[in-house]
Amino acid sequence: MKDYSFSKKDKMRIGGFQKQSLIDWSGKTVAVVFTKGCNFRCSYCHNKELVWPEAIKATKDIDAEAFFNYIDTRSKWLDGVVVTGGEPTIHKDLPAFICRIKKMGLKVKLDTNGSHPIVLKKLIDQELIDYVAMDIKTVFDLEPYQKICGVKNFMLVGLVKKSLKILRNSKIEYQLRATVLPDHHSQEKVEHLSSLFQNENYVFNEYREASVYSSV
Repeated sequence: MKDYSFSKKDKMRIGGFQKQSLIDWSGKTVAVVFTKGCNFRCSYCHNKELVWPEAIKATKDIDAEAFFNYIDTRSKWLDGVVVTGGEPTIHKDLPAFICRIKKMGLKVKLDTNGSHPIVLKKLIDQELIDYVAMDIKTVFDLEPYQKICGVKNFMLVGLVKKSLKILRNSKIEYQLRATVLPDHHSQEKVEHLSSLFQNENYVFNEYREASVYSSV
């Protein structure tokens, strides 16, 4: 693991922190940290307060030191930390932030939309993460993928495919997932996705409106 130093001068933006969870990483007791900001604008997002610029500005960031202080006092009772968002990989301080967690002896799970394959590869190569949960929003067709993500980026599908290839070529454990949207995921699309990833850990999550975000 490459050594990084995360100090008070770093600018990791934290919008929420769940002190203990038994469901965010199967078989593990974890803390969950929610980063602010995302490069997607999914209409069904259950953490919009961490995504939309107006909402981000309206809420105060949580001091990273408050998070680390809590983790330090509970490290013996936790198996790891889930870093989610928002989209964590948009933050340049992410490697240093995760490195500090790892130095506490905890494992790290990353939740990502797969749009930053270079960052993902860096985190894997430098052994900073132990598990990845990555969204595969829908079938790999640009127009429906852009529609779900609420962005216009002609490279979008290609970037997600690169991230998928990185996961497949690595030794890291990972899960692929999709939120089933009533107005988009027809039975035909669900069956197609199931066939594409039949030999992998691919799960369909039920659409829900409630937010799981919480502050310290």
